[in-house]
Amino acid sequence: MNQTISLIIPTYQHASTLVRCLDSIFAQTRKPDEVIVVDDGSTDNTQEVLKSYRDRVQVVVQANQGAPRARNHGFEKSIGSLVMFCDADVEMRPEMLAELERALETHSDASYAYSGFEWGWKAFTSFPFDAVRLKQMNFIHTSTLIRREKFPMFDTSLKRFQDWDLWLTMLEHGSKGTFVDKNLFLVIQEDRPERMSNWLPSLIIRFPWKHIGWMPKRVRKYQEAKKIILEKHHIV
Repeated sequence: MNQTISLIIPTYQHASTLVRCLDSIFAQTRKPDEVIVVDDGSTDNTQEVLKSYRDRVQVVVQANQGAPRARNHGFEKSIGSLVMFCDADVEMRPEMLAELERALETHSDASYAYSGFEWGWKAFTSFPFDAVRLKQMNFIHTSTLIRREKFPMFDTSLKRFQDWDLWLTMLEHGSKGTFVDKNLFLVIQEDRPERMSNWLPSLIIRFPWKHIGWMPKRVRKYQEAKKIILEKHHIV
């Protein structure tokens, strides 16, 4: 069966990275069949950047509602049998779509295919799919190729870890992923606190802060957000 791929890019104030993201998409050895950019109320020059891609990209504009709603909106507009939610600060390796599509062809029982990635000096190599490990921590990036019929939509009520919540929800529906052991994309470095620059090393997260009576604000917010996910999915 011939598959079609829809690539959905939610973007908010990402004009500075959008060109690299889109150029990497159109340089794929396996071209996407559809590219949808959902502008989540950007006030920078995002629309100006998109003008040169108008013949290759479907642009959807919405009031600022957050990335999960933008992703869901893009999905509703898409038609591909396979979908990928590509963050606007992601630069794909040329073989990314081909590798992930091949993985789904090889593993017909998998609902999605994912890979490792790089961010600056750090390689996030990820792990083979493991349901037990997934309940303990998220190791799957949002930029993953998903079978359309298996996608349950993002939970728009969550402020953080929407991707982890998605994989756990799919797990509860009987879905699993397949891992391509390569770093197939990189996250473009930016000085933005809500992006990968807010990444916390595991050593800092696991440090026994409660024993010293103090916890950094970023760690506290991380733990609070993690608790919400664990409680939602009844993980003790």
